[in-house]
Parts: sequence; structure tokens; C-alpha cells
Amino acid sequence: MADFVGAVDQGTTSSRFMIFDHGGNEVARHQLEHEQILPNPGWVEHDPTEIWERTRSVITTALNKADLSAADLAAVGITNQRETAVVWNRRTGRPYYNAIVWQDTRTDRIASALDREGKGDVIRRKAGLPPATYFSGGKIQWILENVDGVREAAEAGDAIFGNTDSWLIWNLTGGTDGGVHVTDPTNASRTMLMDLETLDWDDELLSFFNIPRQMLPQIKPSSDPAGYGTTRAAGPLGGEILLTAALGDQQAATVGQVCFEAGQAKNTYGTGNFLLLNTGNELVRSSNGLLTTVCYQFGDAKPVYALEGSIAVTGSAVQWLRDQLGIISGAAQSESLARQVDDNGGVYFVPAFSGLFAPYWRSDARGAIVGLSRFNTNAHLARATLESICYQTRDVVEAMQQDSGVVLDVLRVDGGITANELCMQMQSDILGVPVSKPVVAETTALGAAYAAGLAVGFWKSTDELKRNWNEDKRWESQWDDRQRERGYAGWKKAVDRTLGWVDVD
Repeated sequence: MADFVGAVDQGTTSSRFMIFDHGGNEVARHQLEHEQILPNPGWVEHDPTEIWERTRSVITTALNKADLSAADLAAVGITNQRETAVVWNRRTGRPYYNAIVWQDTRTDRIASALDREGKGDVIRRKAGLPPATYFSGGKIQWILENVDGVREAAEAGDAIFGNTDSWLIWNLTGGTDGGVHVTDPTNASRTMLMDLETLDWDDELLSFFNIPRQMLPQIKPSSDPAGYGTTRAAGPLGGEILLTAALGDQQAATVGQVCFEAGQAKNTYGTGNFLLLNTGNELVRSSNGLLTTVCYQFGDAKPVYALEGSIAVTGSAVQWLRDQLGIISGAAQSESLARQVDDNGGVYFVPAFSGLFAPYWRSDARGAIVGLSRFNTNAHLARATLESICYQTRDVVEAMQQDSGVVLDVLRVDGGITANELCMQMQSDILGVPVSKPVVAETTALGAAYAAGLAVGFWKSTDELKRNWNEDKRWESQWDDRQRERGYAGWKKAVDRTLGWVDVD
């Protein structure tokens, strides 16, 4: 068998290709950003053609860097930004419209109407999700209703939908020349269109959005020994390799963090924050604002489920300090600026730019900085920004404990912000539990590689993957209970100030 496994990691701000060895160590990578298109307030789009071109480029460059070819890869997996909807023509390969990104809020009236019409409870029960702008179903409906010719093409079987995993798999397996139209249960569970129990598209849910069933990809296991299809020799991999895995990025990070036991949790710090708690084969319904989602399905085994707390704005709040306010020149500077003060000086920042996601689900919220006095400086704002990441995580942890009865004894963390030592210390302080970071921080790509390798026997079992996991750094809480609760009470007060700011009815 070949010595390596490849993983495409198509994220919200960039695409990359990573190559791993049997020990789960990184061998090579290349990464390229793509444009964030913001045509109106609350609208966020990507160009699917640009994403495909960037993906092609990062694959070719990473292989060249490592002096490897397709023959050196046992399999390839894909992980992707979830809920970002692409609709394209299967005959021409051209997208009908830009990809509508998970952060986009243009579908707020569609989401509000579902609850008003009494459909929200059905979506919660079947799909495990609240009606929200976050998920793909409303985005597909918007494209069908607002882009000329798409509905007719969909009904004729020409216009097809996918999250970015399906878009890339289709292109990698031939595109207009026999490209395979598939997805996996982790991505399908983010659409409001899949029944969590059957792992199939649900006709009643499709009727709520008036989406033709033939638009949708076939749902196959997240790790599939039969594979989804084979890459083309003329494609970026330069050879025929079986694509054997697809996982939404947060589920991939859960696999990369080897959270295979019920009760284990990980938190990924990226553009947003995503905390997943493995609930095993049990479907735990949330009554506290969390999502019930598929964690992964390996081969013909029963699906493993998770509770998820999705937070829209965390790392992107730091980007906002850099790009919109100009008070830092790079993300790393947020730490040094925040260290200039000992506390937040009474300032709280709730970055509800796209409303609030879990556990609030309030699309009427907007960002607010509260508690300002003349005493405060940009350092207090930098500190409040980092604290907002940690307080939003605590909101989710509290909800998870209420839903599942699981009290965390440690939180496994990954993603870009884990390089910020101050932020991770704050996270431990605010939660009151240790925070642990693995040696391989790129757990999203690693999880996709693990799922792909398991499918072809490159790794024999999840036990083998667990042995690859090693801790790099651990932070222990330094706050006492009184300090922790006082800080959290201030945060909750600040969140209240953001609610009801815009009218979404």
C-alpha cells in the first residue's frame, strides 16, 4: 500500500491540501485564500469556480513540494465548510450563482416564516436543527426563487445542489464527464432536509422549501470502502485515486481529535467556534438551543451522533479588529495588545454580526460593545474580543451539560486561535476546566485523512488512530468561582443588550 493519505480541506476563507503519513504527521501542505464577496449587508458569497481552481492549485503544489505523485497516496478524503450552498448545471459545470456562505443572513424571512407556519417543530424533530439562516435549505430556496431559469433547470434535472464537498467531489471525479454527485451524512445533516434517523432526504422537509428531490446528491457513508468515485489522470492529482471520505469540517475535527467515545468533546476555533460532544449511537434531542447532528458514519456501521454548539463569529471578530477597525495589523497582535491590560476594564463585546447562533438562535441580534468609559483603550477592546470567544463557548458548554448530563473534565481544542496563549488561558479560566491542545493542531484535515485511510485499511481501527494523539499544551484555570461567575454575569447582561436590534418578521 502507498505510504501517505491526502486531504482536501476546503474552508470558509481558504482551501488547502495536506498529506499525512501513517503516524498522522504532516508531510506537506499548500494553502490559498479565496475572495469573500459581500454584495449587501448580511450577504456573504464565494465564487465556486475560484474555489475549484484554488483546490486544483493547492493539490498540485503540495504534491510537488513533497515530490510525490498520485501513486504515493492510498486514498484521499475531503472536508469542507458546511452549509455553504452551490447550485450548478450538471451539463455545463457552471454555477448558476455564487455559493451562499453559511454566515449569510439573507434567508432570515424564510427561516422566520417556517416557525410562524408551524413547520419549525417538524424540522427540529426530523433534522435536529432550528429553522435558521445558517443551514443550506433556505439558501437553495432563495436561489430557486431569485435566479432566473434555475427552477426550470432543477425540475428538468439539470440544476443540482451541493455543499462544497459535493461540488469538489463532482469536479474531481470528472465534472461534466461523469462526475459523481454525492455527499455524506454529516454534510446532509446541515441542510434541514435530511431525516436524522433514516439518513435520507425527507419529502416533507423538501416540501417546506419547495426543493425538487432530483437536485440533491446521493448520501453515502462518511468513510466509504467502496469510495465515491475515482479522480481523473488529467485532474490535479495527476492519477486515479479513490475518494473514500467526506466530512463536514467540524465533524472532521472531531475525528481528528479522536473523540470516538460518547462524552468526549472538542472545540474548533476558526472563523466561528464549533463545539461537538459525541453522544454515540444515541440521538440526543436538544431542548437548550443546540443542534443534533451526525458526527460520522464509518462504512456500514451505525451512525454516531453529536450535540453541536455553533458560534458564528469568533476568529472573524479578531479579523474585524484588523480589517475594519485597524487597531491590530495581524491576528497575533491581538494577544500582545490584550496583554497590556489585566482585565477587560468593564468592557464586553458581543460580536453578533450575523445574529447569535447557539444557544440563542436570534437572527434579530446585532453586535454591541458595552460598558465603555473614557478610561477604556483599544487594549480593553482587544481583551474583550478574546473573552467573547471564550464566553460564547461557555454558553454552549452550559447548554450541553443541561441536554446531556455530561460535565466536561477537559476540553480538547484546535484551530487557529489555539496559538493565542492568552485566549486559551482565558478559556480555561471562564470554563473552570483544563484546556488541551494536540501536537497536530490541523485536526480538520487530519480527520478527513483518517476517515479516508480507515476506508482502505491504511489504518486498521480507531484504536490505532487514538495512539497517534499526543498533547502539546494544557492550560489550567486560574480564576476562583466568584471571579468566574461575576465575569459570566456581565457577559449575559451584554448579550441581552444585542437582542431585538433588527426586525426579521
